[in-house]
Amino acid sequence: MFSILDMFKIGVGPSSSHTVGPMIAASNFVASLDERDLLGRVCRVKTTLYGSLSMTGLGHGTDRAAVAGLEGDVPATVDTDHLLNIKEECENTGKLNLGGKHKIGFDYGNDVVFERWKMLAAHPNGMRFQAFDKTAKEIDNQVWYSIGGGFVREGHADDLMIGIHEKAPKGSTFAEEASVDSSNDFPPEAPYPFSSANELLEICRREGKSISEIVWANETATRSPQVVSDALLNVWHHMDDCVKNGCMSTQKTLPGGLDVPRRAPKIYRELSGNADILSRNARRPAAALETSECTWVDLFALAVNEENAGGGRIVTAPTNGSAGIIPAVLEYYWHFAGTADEEGVIRFLLAAGAVGYLFKRNASISGAEVGCQGEVGSAASMAAAGLCEVMQGTPRQVENAAEVAMEHHLGLTCDPVAGLVQIPCIERNAMAANTAINAVRMALLGNGRHMVSLDQVIKTMKDTGADMISKYKETSEGGLAVNVVEC
Repeated sequence: MFSILDMFKIGVGPSSSHTVGPMIAASNFVASLDERDLLGRVCRVKTTLYGSLSMTGLGHGTDRAAVAGLEGDVPATVDTDHLLNIKEECENTGKLNLGGKHKIGFDYGNDVVFERWKMLAAHPNGMRFQAFDKTAKEIDNQVWYSIGGGFVREGHADDLMIGIHEKAPKGSTFAEEASVDSSNDFPPEAPYPFSSANELLEICRREGKSISEIVWANETATRSPQVVSDALLNVWHHMDDCVKNGCMSTQKTLPGGLDVPRRAPKIYRELSGNADILSRNARRPAAALETSECTWVDLFALAVNEENAGGGRIVTAPTNGSAGIIPAVLEYYWHFAGTADEEGVIRFLLAAGAVGYLFKRNASISGAEVGCQGEVGSAASMAAAGLCEVMQGTPRQVENAAEVAMEHHLGLTCDPVAGLVQIPCIERNAMAANTAINAVRMALLGNGRHMVSLDQVIKTMKDTGADMISKYKETSEGGLAVNVVEC
Protein backbone atom coordinates (compact mmCIF):
# COMPACT_ATOMS: atom_id res chain seq x y z
CA MET A 1 0.00 0.00 0.00
CA PHE A 2 1.29 3.43 -0.93
CA SER A 3 2.41 5.97 1.66
CA ILE A 4 3.66 9.50 1.09
CA LEU A 5 6.67 8.48 3.15
CA ASP A 6 7.66 6.17 0.27
CA MET A 7 8.49 9.24 -1.83
CA PHE A 8 11.28 10.25 0.56
CA LYS A 9 13.83 7.47 1.05
CA ILE A 10 17.01 7.96 3.05
CA GLY A 11 19.80 6.50 0.97
CA VAL A 12 23.11 7.12 -0.75
CA GLY A 13 24.29 8.70 -3.97
CA PRO A 14 24.67 9.02 -6.78
CA SER A 15 21.45 7.58 -8.25
CA SER A 16 18.14 6.32 -6.89
CA SER A 17 17.45 4.23 -10.00
CA HIS A 18 21.00 3.03 -10.51
CA THR A 19 22.37 2.85 -6.95
CA VAL A 20 19.57 2.73 -4.38
CA GLY A 21 17.21 0.51 -6.39
CA PRO A 22 19.80 -2.14 -7.35
CA MET A 23 21.04 -2.34 -3.75
CA ILE A 24 17.48 -2.90 -2.51
CA ALA A 25 16.79 -5.47 -5.24
CA ALA A 26 19.99 -7.42 -4.50
CA SER A 27 19.26 -7.34 -0.78
CA ASN A 28 15.74 -8.63 -1.44
CA PHE A 29 17.16 -11.45 -3.57
CA VAL A 30 19.50 -12.59 -0.82
CA ALA A 31 16.79 -12.24 1.83
CA SER A 32 14.52 -14.52 -0.22
CA LEU A 33 17.29 -17.13 -0.43
CA ASP A 34 17.68 -16.98 3.33
CA GLU A 35 13.94 -17.23 3.97
CA ARG A 36 13.76 -20.40 1.86
CA ASP A 37 16.83 -21.96 3.53
CA LEU A 38 18.80 -21.79 0.28
CA LEU A 39 21.55 -19.44 1.41
CA GLY A 40 23.83 -22.15 2.78
CA ARG A 41 23.72 -24.07 -0.52
CA VAL A 42 24.94 -21.13 -2.59
CA CYS A 43 28.51 -21.28 -3.87
CA ARG A 44 28.29 -18.59 -6.55
CA VAL A 45 26.07 -15.64 -7.42
CA LYS A 46 25.92 -13.78 -10.72
CA THR A 47 24.44 -10.35 -11.34
CA THR A 48 23.56 -9.18 -14.87
CA LEU A 49 22.70 -5.53 -15.47
CA TYR A 50 20.63 -4.61 -18.52
CA GLY A 51 19.59 -1.50 -20.42
CA SER A 52 20.29 1.82 -18.77
CA LEU A 53 21.84 0.05 -15.79
CA SER A 54 24.50 -1.36 -18.08
CA MET A 55 25.03 1.82 -20.12
CA THR A 56 25.71 4.16 -17.19
CA GLY A 57 26.23 1.62 -14.41
CA LEU A 58 29.93 2.25 -13.87
CA GLY A 59 29.43 6.00 -13.44
CA HIS A 60 26.48 5.44 -11.12
CA GLY A 61 28.15 2.72 -9.07
CA THR A 62 25.44 0.20 -9.97
CA ASP A 63 27.83 -2.74 -9.72
CA ARG A 64 29.07 -1.65 -6.29
CA ALA A 65 25.53 -1.06 -5.06
CA ALA A 66 24.37 -4.49 -6.23
CA VAL A 67 27.32 -6.21 -4.56
CA ALA A 68 26.65 -4.33 -1.32
CA GLY A 69 23.04 -5.48 -1.54
CA LEU A 70 24.23 -9.08 -1.96
CA GLU A 71 26.10 -8.60 1.31
CA GLY A 72 22.79 -7.62 2.92
CA ASP A 73 23.37 -3.87 3.02
CA VAL A 74 20.52 -1.40 2.46
CA PRO A 75 20.79 2.26 1.36
CA ALA A 76 19.66 3.83 4.62
CA THR A 77 22.43 2.23 6.70
CA VAL A 78 25.21 1.12 4.33
CA ASP A 79 28.70 2.32 5.22
CA THR A 80 29.36 4.84 2.44
CA ASP A 81 33.15 4.35 2.65
CA HIS A 82 32.72 0.60 2.28
CA LEU A 83 30.42 1.17 -0.69
CA LEU A 84 33.05 3.27 -2.45
CA ASN A 85 35.75 0.62 -1.92
CA ILE A 86 33.76 -2.61 -2.16
CA LYS A 87 35.06 -3.52 -5.62
CA GLU A 88 38.70 -3.35 -4.53
CA GLU A 89 37.93 -5.26 -1.32
CA CYS A 90 36.21 -8.08 -3.19
CA GLU A 91 38.97 -8.26 -5.80
CA ASN A 92 41.64 -8.44 -3.09
CA THR A 93 39.97 -11.23 -1.13
CA GLY A 94 38.13 -13.07 -3.91
CA LYS A 95 35.27 -13.47 -1.44
CA LEU A 96 31.76 -12.17 -0.86
CA ASN A 97 29.94 -12.36 2.47
CA LEU A 98 26.51 -13.27 1.12
CA GLY A 99 23.76 -11.79 3.28
CA GLY A 100 26.42 -10.92 5.84
CA LYS A 101 26.53 -14.53 7.02
CA HIS A 102 27.74 -16.91 4.29
CA LYS A 103 31.12 -16.42 2.59
CA ILE A 104 31.47 -17.60 -1.00
CA GLY A 105 34.04 -17.23 -3.74
CA PHE A 106 33.50 -14.12 -5.85
CA ASP A 107 35.12 -13.13 -9.14
CA TYR A 108 34.05 -9.49 -9.43
CA GLY A 109 34.91 -9.14 -13.13
CA ASN A 110 32.92 -12.22 -14.17
CA ASP A 111 30.18 -12.36 -11.55
CA VAL A 112 28.95 -8.82 -12.28
CA VAL A 113 28.04 -8.48 -15.95
CA PHE A 114 27.18 -5.30 -17.87
CA GLU A 115 24.97 -6.55 -20.72
CA ARG A 116 25.27 -3.66 -23.17
CA TRP A 117 23.45 -5.25 -26.10
CA LYS A 118 20.20 -6.47 -24.57
CA MET A 119 17.55 -5.16 -22.22
CA LEU A 120 14.41 -6.42 -20.56
CA ALA A 121 11.32 -5.07 -22.31
CA ALA A 122 9.31 -4.20 -19.21
CA HIS A 123 11.64 -1.37 -18.08
CA PRO A 124 15.08 0.02 -19.05
CA ASN A 125 16.45 -0.62 -15.53
CA GLY A 126 16.34 -4.42 -15.40
CA MET A 127 18.68 -6.81 -13.58
CA ARG A 128 18.99 -10.54 -13.07
CA PHE A 129 20.34 -12.36 -10.01
CA GLN A 130 21.33 -16.03 -10.24
CA ALA A 131 22.49 -18.39 -7.50
CA PHE A 132 24.39 -21.64 -8.12
CA ASP A 133 25.31 -24.57 -5.89
CA LYS A 134 28.66 -26.40 -5.66
CA THR A 135 27.86 -28.41 -8.81
CA ALA A 136 27.20 -25.16 -10.75
CA LYS A 137 23.50 -26.02 -10.85
CA GLU A 138 21.24 -22.96 -10.82
CA ILE A 139 19.12 -22.94 -7.68
CA ASP A 140 17.48 -19.55 -8.14
CA ASN A 141 16.99 -16.97 -10.91
CA GLN A 142 15.25 -13.68 -10.15
CA VAL A 143 14.59 -10.62 -12.33
CA TRP A 144 14.15 -7.24 -10.68
CA TYR A 145 13.50 -3.74 -11.98
CA SER A 146 14.53 -0.40 -10.52
CA ILE A 147 11.57 1.71 -11.59
CA GLY A 148 12.65 5.15 -10.32
CA GLY A 149 13.09 6.91 -7.01
CA GLY A 150 14.49 3.82 -5.31
CA PHE A 151 11.29 1.84 -5.95
CA VAL A 152 11.83 -1.74 -7.13
CA ARG A 153 9.56 -4.36 -8.62
CA GLU A 154 10.12 -8.07 -9.04
CA GLY A 155 9.67 -9.54 -12.49
CA HIS A 156 9.88 -13.09 -13.84
CA ALA A 157 12.89 -15.12 -14.89
CA ASP A 158 11.46 -15.49 -18.40
CA ASP A 159 10.58 -11.80 -18.93
CA LEU A 160 10.88 -10.68 -22.55
CA MET A 161 14.37 -9.69 -23.73
CA ILE A 162 14.92 -7.25 -26.61
CA GLY A 163 17.84 -5.48 -28.28
CA ILE A 164 19.20 -2.43 -26.47
CA HIS A 165 17.78 -0.03 -29.07
CA GLU A 166 14.61 -1.95 -29.93
CA LYS A 167 11.23 -0.50 -29.00
CA ALA A 168 9.37 -2.60 -26.46
CA PRO A 169 6.26 -4.32 -27.88
CA LYS A 170 3.00 -2.64 -27.00
CA GLY A 171 1.61 -3.79 -23.68
CA SER A 172 4.94 -5.09 -22.35
CA THR A 173 6.07 -2.12 -20.24
CA PHE A 174 5.19 -1.14 -16.68
CA ALA A 175 4.28 2.36 -17.87
CA GLU A 176 1.23 0.91 -19.63
CA GLU A 177 -0.08 -0.87 -16.55
CA ALA A 178 -1.29 2.03 -14.35
CA SER A 179 -4.43 0.98 -12.52
CA VAL A 180 -7.62 2.92 -13.11
CA ASP A 181 -8.81 2.22 -9.57
CA SER A 182 -7.02 4.38 -7.01
CA SER A 183 -8.19 2.11 -4.19
CA ASN A 184 -5.45 -0.30 -5.29
CA ASP A 185 -2.84 2.23 -4.13
CA PHE A 186 -4.21 3.15 -0.72
CA PRO A 187 -5.02 0.97 2.31
CA PRO A 188 -8.75 0.30 2.80
CA GLU A 189 -8.68 2.46 5.93
CA ALA A 190 -7.61 5.57 3.99
CA PRO A 191 -10.61 7.92 3.89
CA TYR A 192 -9.59 9.88 0.79
CA PRO A 193 -8.01 7.75 -1.97
CA PHE A 194 -7.30 9.63 -5.20
CA SER A 195 -5.69 8.86 -8.52
CA SER A 196 -5.56 12.28 -10.19
CA ALA A 197 -5.10 15.92 -9.27
CA ASN A 198 -8.69 16.62 -10.28
CA GLU A 199 -9.93 13.94 -7.87
CA LEU A 200 -7.75 15.40 -5.12
CA LEU A 201 -9.07 18.92 -5.75
CA GLU A 202 -12.65 17.69 -5.69
CA ILE A 203 -12.03 15.97 -2.34
CA CYS A 204 -10.55 19.21 -0.97
CA ARG A 205 -13.57 21.17 -2.18
CA ARG A 206 -16.07 18.67 -0.83
CA GLU A 207 -14.42 18.32 2.56
CA GLY A 208 -13.31 21.93 2.93
CA LYS A 209 -9.74 20.80 3.61
CA SER A 210 -6.30 21.64 2.26
CA ILE A 211 -4.22 19.15 0.29
CA SER A 212 -1.95 18.51 3.26
CA GLU A 213 -4.96 17.84 5.49
CA ILE A 214 -6.32 15.25 3.05
CA VAL A 215 -2.95 13.51 2.82
CA TRP A 216 -2.53 13.66 6.60
CA ALA A 217 -5.88 11.92 7.06
CA ASN A 218 -4.80 9.14 4.70
CA GLU A 219 -1.42 8.70 6.38
CA THR A 220 -2.80 8.63 9.92
CA ALA A 221 -5.49 6.10 9.02
CA THR A 222 -2.99 3.26 9.44
CA ARG A 223 -0.38 4.73 11.82
CA SER A 224 -0.38 7.18 14.70
CA PRO A 225 -0.03 10.94 14.09
CA GLN A 226 3.17 10.88 16.14
CA VAL A 227 4.74 8.21 13.91
CA VAL A 228 3.85 10.15 10.76
CA SER A 229 5.08 13.51 12.04
CA ASP A 230 8.29 11.98 13.43
CA ALA A 231 8.99 10.25 10.11
CA LEU A 232 8.46 13.44 8.09
CA LEU A 233 10.59 15.52 10.45
CA ASN A 234 13.29 12.84 10.22
CA VAL A 235 13.25 13.33 6.45
CA TRP A 236 13.61 17.09 6.93
CA HIS A 237 16.49 16.69 9.39
CA HIS A 238 18.36 14.40 6.97
CA MET A 239 17.81 16.94 4.19
CA ASP A 240 19.08 19.74 6.41
CA ASP A 241 22.12 17.69 7.44
CA CYS A 242 22.87 16.97 3.79
CA VAL A 243 22.83 20.69 2.95
CA LYS A 244 25.20 21.42 5.83
CA ASN A 245 27.49 18.51 4.98
CA GLY A 246 27.71 19.73 1.39
CA CYS A 247 28.55 23.25 2.54
CA MET A 248 31.23 22.06 4.98
CA SER A 249 32.84 19.39 2.80
CA THR A 250 36.63 19.42 2.54
CA GLN A 251 36.60 17.31 -0.64
CA LYS A 252 38.04 19.38 -3.48
CA THR A 253 36.77 17.47 -6.51
CA LEU A 254 34.05 14.92 -7.11
CA PRO A 255 34.98 11.29 -7.88
CA GLY A 256 34.51 9.71 -11.29
CA GLY A 257 37.27 11.14 -13.47
CA LEU A 258 35.80 14.44 -14.66
CA ASP A 259 37.45 16.32 -11.76
CA VAL A 260 34.39 18.49 -11.27
CA PRO A 261 35.19 20.86 -8.40
CA ARG A 262 32.93 21.13 -5.37
CA ARG A 263 31.60 24.67 -5.38
CA ALA A 264 29.24 24.70 -2.42
CA PRO A 265 31.92 25.10 0.31
CA LYS A 266 33.45 28.12 -1.44
CA ILE A 267 30.06 29.73 -2.12
CA TYR A 268 29.03 29.10 1.48
CA ARG A 269 32.15 30.81 2.81
CA GLU A 270 31.46 33.83 0.62
CA LEU A 271 27.78 34.12 1.54
CA SER A 272 28.25 33.48 5.25
CA GLY A 273 30.69 36.36 5.47
CA ASN A 274 27.70 38.70 5.56
CA ALA A 275 25.17 36.56 7.40
CA ASP A 276 25.57 32.86 8.14
CA ILE A 277 22.06 31.54 7.55
CA LEU A 278 22.90 27.92 8.35
CA SER A 279 24.53 28.57 11.73
CA ARG A 280 21.39 29.93 13.37
CA ASN A 281 18.07 28.23 13.87
CA ALA A 282 16.04 31.43 14.19
CA ARG A 283 14.39 32.61 11.02
CA ARG A 284 14.52 36.31 10.34
CA PRO A 285 11.23 38.05 9.51
CA ALA A 286 10.97 38.62 5.80
CA ALA A 287 8.48 39.43 3.11
CA ALA A 288 7.18 36.21 1.62
CA LEU A 289 9.08 34.88 -1.38
CA GLU A 290 11.83 37.49 -1.69
CA THR A 291 13.72 37.40 -4.97
CA SER A 292 17.05 38.49 -3.41
CA GLU A 293 17.72 35.13 -1.75
CA CYS A 294 18.06 33.05 -4.93
CA THR A 295 21.82 32.71 -4.42
CA TRP A 296 21.22 30.92 -1.13
CA VAL A 297 18.75 28.64 -2.90
CA ASP A 298 21.43 27.88 -5.50
CA LEU A 299 23.83 27.01 -2.69
CA PHE A 300 21.36 24.71 -0.93
CA ALA A 301 20.72 22.73 -4.10
CA LEU A 302 24.38 22.57 -5.15
CA ALA A 303 25.38 21.37 -1.67
CA VAL A 304 22.94 18.45 -1.75
CA ASN A 305 23.75 17.33 -5.27
CA GLU A 306 27.47 17.51 -4.70
CA GLU A 307 26.95 15.26 -1.68
CA ASN A 308 24.95 12.93 -3.91
CA ALA A 309 27.60 12.92 -6.64
CA GLY A 310 30.21 12.14 -3.98
CA GLY A 311 28.29 9.07 -2.81
CA GLY A 312 27.14 10.67 0.43
CA ARG A 313 23.96 10.19 2.47
CA ILE A 314 20.98 11.92 0.89
CA VAL A 315 17.19 11.78 0.73
CA THR A 316 15.67 10.53 -2.50
CA ALA A 317 13.14 13.26 -3.33
CA PRO A 318 11.79 11.80 -5.50
CA THR A 319 15.11 10.63 -7.05
CA ASN A 320 18.77 11.09 -6.25
CA GLY A 321 19.45 13.02 -9.44
CA SER A 322 16.83 15.55 -8.34
CA ALA A 323 17.52 15.29 -4.61
CA GLY A 324 18.59 18.93 -4.16
CA ILE A 325 15.39 20.66 -5.26
CA ILE A 326 12.98 19.94 -2.41
CA PRO A 327 15.64 20.49 0.31
CA ALA A 328 16.63 23.81 -1.31
CA VAL A 329 13.05 25.06 -1.39
CA LEU A 330 12.42 23.77 2.14
CA GLU A 331 15.53 25.62 3.36
CA TYR A 332 14.21 28.71 1.60
CA TYR A 333 10.94 28.36 3.48
CA TRP A 334 12.71 27.68 6.78
CA HIS A 335 15.12 30.60 6.64
CA PHE A 336 13.37 33.25 4.60
CA ALA A 337 9.59 32.88 4.63
CA GLY A 338 9.24 34.47 8.07
CA THR A 339 6.51 32.10 9.28
CA ALA A 340 8.30 28.75 9.16
CA ASP A 341 7.90 26.07 11.81
CA GLU A 342 8.03 22.28 11.99
CA GLU A 343 4.29 21.98 11.43
CA GLY A 344 4.83 23.86 8.17
CA VAL A 345 7.62 21.48 7.20
CA ILE A 346 5.24 18.56 7.70
CA ARG A 347 2.54 20.24 5.62
CA PHE A 348 5.11 21.02 2.91
CA LEU A 349 6.20 17.39 2.64
CA LEU A 350 2.63 16.08 2.68
CA ALA A 351 1.59 18.29 -0.26
CA ALA A 352 4.84 17.61 -2.12
CA GLY A 353 4.43 13.89 -1.58
CA ALA A 354 0.90 13.95 -2.97
CA VAL A 355 2.14 15.49 -6.23
CA GLY A 356 5.06 13.04 -6.37
CA TYR A 357 2.62 10.17 -6.02
CA LEU A 358 0.62 11.44 -9.01
CA PHE A 359 3.75 11.59 -11.17
CA LYS A 360 4.86 8.12 -10.13
CA ARG A 361 1.40 6.63 -10.59
CA ASN A 362 0.34 8.29 -13.83
CA ALA A 363 3.68 8.79 -15.60
CA SER A 364 7.18 8.03 -14.26
CA ILE A 365 9.95 9.45 -12.09
CA SER A 366 12.61 7.38 -13.87
CA GLY A 367 15.14 9.19 -16.04
CA ALA A 368 15.76 5.95 -17.92
CA GLU A 369 12.08 5.81 -18.83
CA VAL A 370 11.07 9.44 -19.54
CA GLY A 371 14.26 11.52 -19.36
CA CYS A 372 15.19 14.14 -16.79
CA GLN A 373 11.75 15.74 -17.02
CA GLY A 374 10.60 12.82 -14.88
CA GLU A 375 13.23 13.51 -12.22
CA VAL A 376 14.02 17.23 -12.06
CA GLY A 377 10.62 18.21 -13.48
CA SER A 378 8.73 16.08 -10.96
CA ALA A 379 10.86 17.37 -8.08
CA ALA A 380 10.30 21.00 -9.09
CA SER A 381 6.57 20.34 -9.26
CA MET A 382 6.60 18.69 -5.83
CA ALA A 383 8.63 21.53 -4.32
CA ALA A 384 6.29 24.14 -5.79
CA ALA A 385 3.27 22.35 -4.37
CA GLY A 386 4.86 22.12 -0.94
CA LEU A 387 5.91 25.77 -0.82
CA CYS A 388 2.57 27.03 -2.10
CA GLU A 389 0.81 24.94 0.57
CA VAL A 390 2.74 26.56 3.42
CA MET A 391 2.42 30.03 1.89
CA GLN A 392 -1.35 29.74 2.43
CA GLY A 393 -2.15 28.84 -1.17
CA THR A 394 -5.57 27.36 -1.84
CA PRO A 395 -5.71 23.79 -3.20
CA ARG A 396 -6.21 25.19 -6.71
CA GLN A 397 -3.23 27.54 -6.31
CA VAL A 398 -1.12 24.61 -5.09
CA GLU A 399 -2.15 22.58 -8.14
CA ASN A 400 -1.42 25.60 -10.35
CA ALA A 401 2.08 26.04 -8.89
CA ALA A 402 2.83 22.35 -9.39
CA GLU A 403 1.63 22.50 -12.99
CA VAL A 404 3.66 25.62 -13.85
CA ALA A 405 6.85 24.11 -12.43
CA MET A 406 6.42 20.92 -14.47
CA GLU A 407 5.24 22.59 -17.66
CA HIS A 408 8.54 24.38 -18.06
CA HIS A 409 10.58 21.19 -17.69
CA LEU A 410 8.75 19.25 -20.40
CA GLY A 411 11.13 17.58 -22.82
CA LEU A 412 14.14 17.78 -20.50
CA THR A 413 16.61 15.08 -21.53
CA CYS A 414 18.81 12.92 -19.33
CA ASP A 415 22.29 13.09 -20.85
CA PRO A 416 24.85 12.79 -18.03
CA VAL A 417 28.42 13.38 -19.16
CA ALA A 418 30.52 10.23 -18.63
CA GLY A 419 27.48 8.57 -17.05
CA LEU A 420 28.06 10.54 -13.83
CA VAL A 421 25.37 12.42 -11.91
CA GLN A 422 27.39 15.64 -12.14
CA ILE A 423 27.07 17.48 -15.47
CA PRO A 424 24.45 18.84 -16.04
CA CYS A 425 22.66 17.31 -13.05
CA ILE A 426 24.08 19.40 -10.19
CA GLU A 427 23.42 22.84 -11.70
CA ARG A 428 20.08 21.64 -13.05
CA ASN A 429 18.83 21.18 -9.48
CA ALA A 430 19.70 24.77 -8.58
CA MET A 431 17.88 26.08 -11.64
CA ALA A 432 14.83 23.95 -10.91
CA ALA A 433 14.64 25.01 -7.27
CA ASN A 434 14.38 28.65 -8.30
CA THR A 435 11.85 27.71 -10.99
CA ALA A 436 9.71 26.08 -8.30
CA ILE A 437 9.80 29.23 -6.17
CA ASN A 438 8.91 31.39 -9.16
CA ALA A 439 6.01 29.06 -10.00
CA VAL A 440 4.64 29.68 -6.51
CA ARG A 441 4.94 33.43 -6.96
CA MET A 442 2.88 33.26 -10.13
CA ALA A 443 0.30 30.93 -8.64
CA LEU A 444 -0.22 33.15 -5.60
CA LEU A 445 -0.74 36.16 -7.85
CA GLY A 446 -3.72 34.38 -9.40
CA ASN A 447 -6.86 32.72 -8.10
CA GLY A 448 -5.98 29.15 -9.10
CA ARG A 449 -7.65 29.25 -12.50
CA HIS A 450 -5.39 28.31 -15.39
CA MET A 451 -5.50 26.84 -18.87
CA VAL A 452 -3.42 23.68 -18.36
CA SER A 453 -4.18 21.29 -15.51
CA LEU A 454 -1.62 19.29 -13.55
CA ASP A 455 -3.20 16.08 -14.83
CA GLN A 456 -2.73 17.26 -18.40
CA VAL A 457 0.90 18.18 -17.90
CA ILE A 458 1.60 14.81 -16.22
CA LYS A 459 0.10 13.00 -19.21
CA THR A 460 2.09 15.22 -21.56
CA MET A 461 5.28 14.39 -19.70
CA LYS A 462 4.53 10.68 -20.02
CA ASP A 463 3.76 10.98 -23.74
CA THR A 464 6.89 13.07 -24.33
CA GLY A 465 8.98 10.46 -22.55
CA ALA A 466 7.52 7.71 -24.72
CA ASP A 467 8.42 9.69 -27.86
CA MET A 468 11.95 10.49 -26.65
CA ILE A 469 14.59 8.24 -28.21
CA SER A 470 16.72 6.14 -25.89
CA LYS A 471 19.95 8.10 -26.29
CA TYR A 472 18.36 10.97 -24.36
CA LYS A 473 17.18 8.74 -21.49
CA GLU A 474 20.08 8.03 -19.12
CA THR A 475 22.23 6.09 -21.55
CA SER A 476 24.93 8.75 -22.08
CA GLU A 477 24.65 8.17 -25.83
CA GLY A 478 23.44 11.63 -26.81
CA GLY A 479 23.27 15.32 -25.92
CA LEU A 480 25.91 16.75 -23.59
CA ALA A 481 27.18 13.26 -22.81
CA VAL A 482 28.46 13.04 -26.39
CA ASN A 483 29.23 16.64 -27.32
CA VAL A 484 31.20 17.59 -24.24
CA VAL A 485 33.46 14.57 -24.71
CA GLU A 486 33.88 15.33 -28.42
CA CYS A 487 34.88 18.91 -27.66
